[in-house]
Amino acid sequence: MSAVVFAGVSCSYGASPVLLDLSLRLGAAQTHVILGPSGCGKSTLLRCITGLVAPTTGTVTVLGRQVQPANLDAQRLANRATGLVLQDGGLFPHLTVAGNACLPAQLERWPEDRIAARLQELEAFVGLAAELRNRFPRELSGGQRQRVALLRALFLDPPLLLLDEPLSALDPQIRAELQDQMKKIFGALSKTVVLVTHDIPEALHFADTVALFEGGRLVQHGPSDQVFRNPASGWARSFVSASVPRWRHLLDALQPDPT
Repeated sequence: MSAVVFAGVSCSYGASPVLLDLSLRLGAAQTHVILGPSGCGKSTLLRCITGLVAPTTGTVTVLGRQVQPANLDAQRLANRATGLVLQDGGLFPHLTVAGNACLPAQLERWPEDRIAARLQELEAFVGLAAELRNRFPRELSGGQRQRVALLRALFLDPPLLLLDEPLSALDPQIRAELQDQMKKIFGALSKTVVLVTHDIPEALHFADTVALFEGGRLVQHGPSDQVFRNPASGWARSFVSASVPRWRHLLDALQPDPT
């Protein structure tokens, strides 16, 4: 079963094409990584799923329902169906941790006792200390902001999670810790995850499937091992090979000559 289907989708911002004739199926209960360099259309793909961007041509179907341009009713439906995590959290600066985390449930008019119970449950699940509830985003570390954003995305228990380079602003140690924790969370919840990144090691860490983009076009799509072991074009091979850790070569160059 496909959770998300793009059928002949093209998108433009003014005269600038961003996605070009995209046809793509993303299966349910898998983690799909959308991979490619900056400006290749990855974030626009996510916005098409939420209805925030309307295709110039083609259709986007999410969980069996065709996505319509965002209006109030469509956005409420999208809020229930999808959880969104942005780079650096995308938190509202004037709201506390609790205010940000509980906002989706408040918009759905959940009773206060249900909201409190869900908040406590998810704090433990994502590893966020309860004593942070009354802090504002500016008072949090980058890793803490991302945990709040993930908690908020999970609050309504949506079947689909969308993540737009959620860890790219973090330092390597915190990033590795959150990568491991998020992978465990995705596995435990069995949700459909669409994660945008330009980082190949991160793609390898998370992906069941990889969709590789360049210049608004889908270059290759398939299981992650096939995409990385058998690049479909010279450009894809070059992009994949560029991920070889250059610090290893630099480290070797720093080693003293034994002679």
